[in-house]
Amino acid sequence: MLNAVSDEDLPGLVALALSGIHPAEAMPFAIPWSTADPDELPGNMVRYISSVRAEFRPERFDLLFAVRVDATLIGLQTFHTTDFAVTRTGETGSWLGLRHQGKGYGTRMRQAICAFAFDELHAAEVTSCAFLDNPASRAVSRKVGYRLNGTARLKRREGELAIKQNLVLTPEAFVRGDPIHVTGAAGLRTFLGLDTPHDRSTQER
Repeated sequence: MLNAVSDEDLPGLVALALSGIHPAEAMPFAIPWSTADPDELPGNMVRYISSVRAEFRPERFDLLFAVRVDATLIGLQTFHTTDFAVTRTGETGSWLGLRHQGKGYGTRMRQAICAFAFDELHAAEVTSCAFLDNPASRAVSRKVGYRLNGTARLKRREGELAIKQNLVLTPEAFVRGDPIHVTGAAGLRTFLGLDTPHDRSTQER
């Protein structure tokens, strides 16, 4: 289950991150936030999530979803975009607590957020990326139907070069999982200006 992150989710997300997201020698993130000192990581996370929620506006927004299996919080799923009403594209990101990895949850999370983007927000494409040394994330992308979309050379940790694989998914290539049930999307579309006459005419062309 994916629910928009609330204040009540913050302690659980912090505890989950502190319990471990990846092996110490690995780094799946372009910004290595997960290796912050344990005394600093909680404040960093709360400030980041709070700022994302406070700055949410139609021109630029991040959707943050707490991911649960039954009642257990297992990770975070995101969708980031700029000028979505025009571009109809956004990028997914996610992380799972270490003890919840390797169980198929990452694939299901990605299928859910992509279905939401295509079916509820009328996205034309969804992008993602993963470092070449992160085979688990790239495997999820393959399962969901993404195609390769070039690479980029990035500084990841101090003095470390990492190659990022860019990926793109279209509605036609999307490999769906089980159907999802969505509530609250109509209000979000209205706030984002996606239910205007212009928007509807654009989608019909």
